[in-house]
Amino acid sequence: MTLTHDEEEFAATDGYLSDDSSFYDVPKSGDADDRARLEAEAATFDPAPYWSHHPHLLPVIAAANRAKLEAASSPTPSKHLYNPYEGSICGRQLNESVEEFLKRLPPLTTPSSSVYPWIFIANPHAKSRPTDRDQAGFMTAAEDLLQIFNKDKDGVERSMAGKQKGTVTRKLTPLRKALENDLLALAKDKGFTSGKWMLFPLPEHVNRHWAIVAEATVNRELGTAAKVAPDEGKGERVARLICVYTKDFSDMDDVKRVLERLIELGLVKKKQGTAGEGIYYKADAFTELGINSGNEWGLKASLYASRDVMGDGRK
Repeated sequence: MTLTHDEEEFAATDGYLSDDSSFYDVPKSGDADDRARLEAEAATFDPAPYWSHHPHLLPVIAAANRAKLEAASSPTPSKHLYNPYEGSICGRQLNESVEEFLKRLPPLTTPSSSVYPWIFIANPHAKSRPTDRDQAGFMTAAEDLLQIFNKDKDGVERSMAGKQKGTVTRKLTPLRKALENDLLALAKDKGFTSGKWMLFPLPEHVNRHWAIVAEATVNRELGTAAKVAPDEGKGERVARLICVYTKDFSDMDDVKRVLERLIELGLVKKKQGTAGEGIYYKADAFTELGINSGNEWGLKASLYASRDVMGDGRK
């Protein structure tokens, strides 16, 4: 039989199966040693050198295009984005999708520790920077104001010894109001103006509520940042804290805007007829000073209640 030119070239080509190939000798199920050898060769085979010498083959072109698509789909942090939690294991990273972040640190099951005191996420487009504020200067001056108040309070209580408690309280009320105003004015002067709306979902709802807050924060629908408490092992009926931050507690338009968005997202009830149905806003300055419920100065821990902001404003 006479071979054509193409058939002759095919027959003479090296690299095809020969008559002495083990391909013909291996049973259908494959000899165990041969299978192991071939699997090992396949596992260690590197096609890159071959591809580099055959750039015009379709499989090589397809592989190159696939690599370009994968690189393009990988999020690359923009130099214009900002993340105060970049490099922190307990915060979302700029090259990490929100979905990946939520999967990595679900608040329901992430144990609280010195490594994970909170779980953080930032609005990467926010303009506020921690370097813009003099927190140390605020703390020093604020502690002086608190000491002055304590002296004035002691003086009032001594001068009104034996009076009814309500009478003493009424006398102290103007002093407390003046202290609150002085502290807030000082916070403004030092640039320590951040504050937060506080949500308290039960553990069974915390992952879902946090996912909503996280997505909305990154999408610029809420404020500058947010954080959630991880699992402290306190049980299923102890609520978790989610803080939704705004840049300036005195910017009532922004404070109200964030609250309205929380209502739209279904995280806060629209109608708030009783105190238990609302949420509260607290200045970070008060948090740093330890002004919590029942504090020694008798100050209100929170600045705003949602029912007031959605009604006639602050009361």
